Amino acid sequence: MDRTLPLLIPRIMVRAHTAAAVVSRRPQSSAGRRADRIGHNRLMRLIHELEAEHELIDQVVGSFLGFATRVGCGDADLSAGAAYIRFFRLYAGDFHHAREEGVLFPALVEQVNLPADRGPIAVLTAEHRRMSAVLGQIESLLEGGLHEDGSCGRLKAFATEYGYALWHHIDAENSVLLPEAAERLRKRSVPELPTRAMTEAESDARRAGEELVRCYPPISDRDVIRGDGCVLCSAFADTCRGLEAEWWTESEWEELDDHLSS
Repeated sequence: MDRTLPLLIPRIMVRAHTAAAVVSRRPQSSAGRRADRIGHNRLMRLIHELEAEHELIDQVVGSFLGFATRVGCGDADLSAGAAYIRFFRLYAGDFHHAREEGVLFPALVEQVNLPADRGPIAVLTAEHRRMSAVLGQIESLLEGGLHEDGSCGRLKAFATEYGYALWHHIDAENSVLLPEAAERLRKRSVPELPTRAMTEAESDARRAGEELVRCYPPISDRDVIRGDGCVLCSAFADTCRGLEAEWWTESEWEELDDHLSS
């Protein structure tokens, strides 16, 4: 079989994410995915926590997009902007992303022998850096008080860029990274990975995010297409060839051959 053409593989035949994406305005929640796997594989605590954290981060992104729109209409308290920055920096960044990069990714590299310099791990790490840079642009605008002409429009543009990127990032992790990581670590007899409690500052940022969601209800942006699978990732066929080409082992390809020949 030509292993450079994963898009030709029907998803129904194998556990493949590149083959087809389930495209929707809003993918299945991570809570739903967790429920689907109850009784099949017990999720290790870290992966369970990361999936659960995505739920709040996802909501705060929608809240932030609504806030940015209302700022342009003069219908928002600018001081809330600093609370969004704290949430994304401390909770989404220092707590959530840091545990991915500091614990989960190294475990996949060291214990599962997955590549760190290409494929999903490299792509997701690079996305963390790019999103942090855009957040810096947003922070600078908010600290300037949005007094310059066009600053509200730039805020909305940066918020949209950041929010869409983070939404797509969450979808990629929920539909590809986390389920694949859990399965591959289980096969290597790795039952658990270390995690940690939030610091006081990270916990405060989380509570602030929950309050922001109440004050500025998340919007559902009809301009963004969301869904599961590698084909919706902006890096697919550019810096990443997809799950099958980057991560599949010889035995997984042989399993596919068996499916196709039966």
